[in-house]
Parts: sequence; C-alpha cells; structure tokens
Amino acid sequence: MANILYDALFGKHANRDTPFLWLEDGTKVTHASFLNLTAQFAYVLTDAGLSVGDRVAVQIEKSGASLAIYAACVQAGFVFLPLNTAYTTDEVQYFVQNSGAKFLVCDPAKADALRNVVDQAGAQLETLDVSGIGSLAAIAEAKDTTFVTVDRSGDDLAAFLYTSGTTGRSKGAMLSHQNLLSNSKVLADLWQFTSDDVLLHALPIFHTHGLFVASNITLLAGGSMIFLPKFDLEVVIKKLPQATSIMGVPTFYTRLLSDVQFNKDLTAHMRLFISGSAPLLAETHVEFEKRTGHRILERYGMTETNMNTSNPYDGERRAGTVGLPLPGVEVKVTNPTTGETLPNGEIGILEVRGDNVFQGYWQMPKKTSEELRTDGFFITGDIGVIDADGYVQIVGRNKDLIISGGFNIYPKEIEEVIDAQDGVLESAVVGVPHPDFGETPVGILVAKAGATPNLNTISIHLNDTLARFKHPRKLILIEALPRNTMGKVQKNLLRDEFKKLFS
Repeated sequence: MANILYDALFGKHANRDTPFLWLEDGTKVTHASFLNLTAQFAYVLTDAGLSVGDRVAVQIEKSGASLAIYAACVQAGFVFLPLNTAYTTDEVQYFVQNSGAKFLVCDPAKADALRNVVDQAGAQLETLDVSGIGSLAAIAEAKDTTFVTVDRSGDDLAAFLYTSGTTGRSKGAMLSHQNLLSNSKVLADLWQFTSDDVLLHALPIFHTHGLFVASNITLLAGGSMIFLPKFDLEVVIKKLPQATSIMGVPTFYTRLLSDVQFNKDLTAHMRLFISGSAPLLAETHVEFEKRTGHRILERYGMTETNMNTSNPYDGERRAGTVGLPLPGVEVKVTNPTTGETLPNGEIGILEVRGDNVFQGYWQMPKKTSEELRTDGFFITGDIGVIDADGYVQIVGRNKDLIISGGFNIYPKEIEEVIDAQDGVLESAVVGVPHPDFGETPVGILVAKAGATPNLNTISIHLNDTLARFKHPRKLILIEALPRNTMGKVQKNLLRDEFKKLFS
C-alpha cells in the first residue's frame, strides 16, 4: 500500500534542490527544504496524540509554512481543514466543534480569543504567523526532517472544506485522496502544465481554487510558484515577467486591465491565463484579448467537486461559457422538479459525476442524500444549459447564492443577523453587479411598525459578527418586500431594482 496523494504531489520531490516557491521578497524555497519542513510538522501533529483520520483546522495567513501544514496532514494521514482568515471567533468555534478537530493552528494575534474554543473542544492550539514564526514552528524546529509516510488509499479522506447552505449551518464537504488526485491529473494534462511552468499564485489557500487546483497542479507537474500573500496590483505586475501562467478570479483581470502597464509587451512570454470562482463578464474577455493578445481560459468548479468543466487549451475558448466537461467527468442538465435529463439547449439544474465528486457532507446523511444521488450524480444547485457543441453555460444560481470576488456568500446567514437587530421586521439579502467583485451583497430591510432601524448600528454589528467578505455593501430600508402568491420573497425583483447601484 502507499499514500497515493502524497506520493504523487510531494514524495517524488523529496531530494530535488529545484525551486518550488518564490516568495514576495525573492526568497527561494526548494522542493527538498519544503518537504523537510513538512516532515517536521507531521511529527508535531503525531506527537500531539492525533490518530489517523483526525481533523487539523488551520486559520493562518498564506505562507510557505502554511502550505507545508497541508502537506504534513497528507503525509501523516490527517484530514486538513483550512479556514478563511476572515472568519470570526464564533464562526471558527462552529467549524472546530462540528468537525471534531483535535488540533487548531492560528495566528499568534488570535490565540487568546481562540483559547476558549479549543478548550471546549478538547483540542490543542498552536500558532504560526505569516513569517513562519510561532509555537508550531518552535516545536517543529527540533524534529527530524524525515517522516515515514502513512499509507492512505484513494477512498480515505484528505480534507474537509466547509460550504454554507441558504438554510442551516455550514456543511463539511468530505474530499478523498482520489477526489483531489484525479482532478489534479486531469487538469495538469488538459492545461499542459510541466516542470518548466512558473505559476503566479496570488489566491488564498483556504479554498479549492488556490489550494487544490493551483497548488496541486504545480506540485504534480513539478513546477514552481511565485507565492504571493494576496493580489496586489503593483506586485503582480512586477512579478509577472517571471511567470508563465496565472490562475485568478475575475477581479484579478479587471484590476490588471485598469493599469496601463498591463499590455502585450508585459504578457508576451505568458503561456496561460485561467479564470474561475465567479463568472467573467464577456466585455472583460474582449478587452483582455484586445490588450494582450491572450484569450482567458474560463472553467467551472465548486467546493464539493473541484473542477468540472473547462474551455479547451487548444481550441475555441467561448466567452460566456465555462467550456466542456473535463475528461472523466459527466455533466448533464436536469429538470429541477422531476430530475429528468433535459436535451441540449434546455435550461435546468447542472448535475455532475466523476472521481472528482466528494464523499458527502460530514455528519449530514440527510443533506448528503438530498444532493448526492445513489448513481453518483451530484446536484450542484447551479442553473445551466449545454449547447449543441457541448459547451456549458452557467445561467444562474439556485438558492440565491452570491459569489463576490470568488467567495461564496449565502444570504440566509446575513439575513438572520439583520433580522435580530432592533426595529427590523424582516430582511432580504441579494447580490447585485459590482465592477470589481462580479457581484456584492446588499441588505434590504423592512422596519417594524413605528420603528426606525439605525442602519449604521446594524452595519457595525454585521462587521463585528461576520467575515468581511460577507458584509453587505449597502443597507436599504423599504416599506415591504415583494412576494408572490405563495408568500415567497421575490428576490429576482429586488435584484432588478437595485442592479445599478454600483454601475
């Protein structure tokens, strides 16, 4: 037996003194030194008494060391649980308790606030900052740099990624070693990544795009990454001449286009620009190609499945579509009521099946059975259509999901906070177009009879309660929410009414 994910992504690089990460300050991290640190972290986790299959939660800033914790979990047989750095203490508490995490790594500045969280969960807390300093690093420094890799099969779990629903609390999507490896292999081949590639990596690594797509593909191909802590326009333009490819969200490309330095000369050496996590506007496609001569490759994926479709590397990249189903991935459109497969050209719910599809939701068998059919097809909740040539187009999103700057935002979570505020009778949160983020949440409020809610106070409370990317860009007070004859709020009318707020 072997550890299929570790062997494919990490193990083969153990003795390579070639560059793996180029940090923002120009520091080079080789494959070998990265895996030395990985082994030391693996020892820290196992010495803490964790058993194979235990969850390790991580809420720290992006760095080479934070990526090494992921590798250590894969090597030692633990389940990696990355958490958005913007999550509040209350949100982290839910993830730790729900997952049963036995170990939490956080930034030193958050240790005091999270101490009670781990005490209640019976977990161990260690720290690590963006520079690689903290109690975790201090313990690891004395450990051996060679760790005996734990055997894991394709069916064993490698990671949990939490994804919210429009009702209820967040769901832990369980991803296996095979889920991650199969998708990486398909994408590396389809997008023609090799050891010569240098990926400019400015994405966060607490979700699928930055971690399981960008990082895994680079590792599989044996290439290197310019590993930036975040997207900074000036830094990205400075580093671009050293790269061959970039993966980003639409915001990356609109911001690059806003700078006159971004032109054909700057991008002449580039091999590939990939976009995902949110729809890319057709005008962005057109302007990008006109400015650079490159056509952005757009693809489609989600937390539960990693990537499902992609426009071709060689062939027509159609603006407004997310391309064709990946090799080994089946995509169909179904009637949302009957589940019947619809012919090409008809709009319905997208369903996907393949080795990339997750194992279900952690401790939520009912929710799993509702969304994961017995024949292996996953009901994505996205509304789409497949044209005569097989290209998939995302028409909309079921359940009013908002995607802002690549982050999923679920209105119900925000509405519950707003509805609890003084003077508020009810609320509806909708996504409206935004030039930078694709779309952004707006809160529509109705006051209780005789009351006048203080919108500024409510905004402050939202800022304190929810992660920043979930904050409504604007709060608006109206007399009544529009409803249909069944009493359901017609959010489509609200989206239409306020769609030009930021245009």
